[in-house]
Amino acid sequence: MSRAASAAVMAPADAAEPVPYTVAGPRITRLAHRLAQAAPTEHSALTAEFWTTVEQEGTPLIEALDDDPHHRAVTFLWRGHRATRQVLLLANGLTDPDDLAGSLLTPLPGTEIWYLTRRLRADHRGSYRLVADVSTGPLPGAEESLRARLRGLAVHAAPDPHNRMPLPGRGRSAGSSLFELPLSPPQPWRDPRPDAPRGTVERHRSPGSALGDQHSTWVYRPPSDTAAGPLDVLVLPDGEMWFGALGLAHTLDALLAERRIPPLLVLAPDASGPAAWWLGHHTHDDYADFLTDELLTWAATHWPVTADPRRTVVAGQGLGGTAALHTCLRRPERFGGALAQSPAHRSAAHRPAADRPAGTRSPAARPARDRLPGAPGAAHGEPSWPSQWFAPPHRGSARIHLDITRQDAATEPGPALPELLRRCGHTVTWQEFNGGPDYACWRGGLADGLISLLGS
Repeated sequence: MSRAASAAVMAPADAAEPVPYTVAGPRITRLAHRLAQAAPTEHSALTAEFWTTVEQEGTPLIEALDDDPHHRAVTFLWRGHRATRQVLLLANGLTDPDDLAGSLLTPLPGTEIWYLTRRLRADHRGSYRLVADVSTGPLPGAEESLRARLRGLAVHAAPDPHNRMPLPGRGRSAGSSLFELPLSPPQPWRDPRPDAPRGTVERHRSPGSALGDQHSTWVYRPPSDTAAGPLDVLVLPDGEMWFGALGLAHTLDALLAERRIPPLLVLAPDASGPAAWWLGHHTHDDYADFLTDELLTWAATHWPVTADPRRTVVAGQGLGGTAALHTCLRRPERFGGALAQSPAHRSAAHRPAADRPAGTRSPAARPARDRLPGAPGAAHGEPSWPSQWFAPPHRGSARIHLDITRQDAATEPGPALPELLRRCGHTVTWQEFNGGPDYACWRGGLADGLISLLGS
């Protein structure tokens, strides 16, 4: 049984449920009942007792639901005051940016408690931020004015002050807050291990003339006692996030200590340089050539790296996942493997709400699945995703690992991306995760993908 098939067997019966929905949280319901039964003079003591428990347990509140072992009630909280007008939740994969009002918290009458409870599958993992509106004057009455107000408010969202699990952000960003439900897949290599030999992380100026300049690249070298002979290579854009914020070196150290992957060199260009090339261009060709002809060539002059494409992997997330697929298929003589996490179509990511099919949501930037070049029955005429991103047609067979949100896999029309890649002769492994397209999930999926592509 394949990894994907095994995951499908273990999933709850409603695996295709498209959107988590709002429910009444058990603890908030009990508190509301107690407040209704108590004298007004007792309300302050009851709410103080509630917040004391919240401070001890952390947020969000994660509670079991009667007769529903596959789901949990997840309650996001905010402690407001008299000036609090509204409180907005920004949860990756749960908040629809085209319907921010749908993620507003509700005030519990007579208290400073604001709350929003969602029914989520018990294997959900994600990140979120919160922001309170404390502006003066009446709230906008017109729908469009309220939308504009919430869009402006969202810019100021910050981590949950009651949450104990921070997820670092990029650069000077305050980051987000992490929540993990009881059945979320383990991420055993995420945290530092004192007993694991440590690799070395350095930041270098690397060439990038194909893209017009030199750029910064983070380089991970394995512990000296594990490195022997030519090193496998992982090219992983967004080095500032992976090494500067998330501490990917700890994961690599742990994987090497357990011998789950061979010694490898990681090249991670910063997102502010060529790693963001695909954000402003309709083609990945120049970026793929930069990685192949300049970055790998530069690395070979400094470190003992393999020239075997079977031991060279390119990875990416979101639009970067699409770029990783394109790079592998465009330059198979150098990249034999791709690790694509939540690969997305650029135009789909920015498609207006009115142009999206009914029932679909924009946060995950879900692409329209279509035929790859060379696939049986590939259509002629205007190319569609992913064929328009993967031109020219591939040469040879690549090993590809896909890390896909469950929502994408369940709601996209047409043949699934793994099947399209297999039709082109590629070897494909894949897994689904339940959450938003999010570093909270990607950092665990990245380790799984490396084991799949490079592990023995």
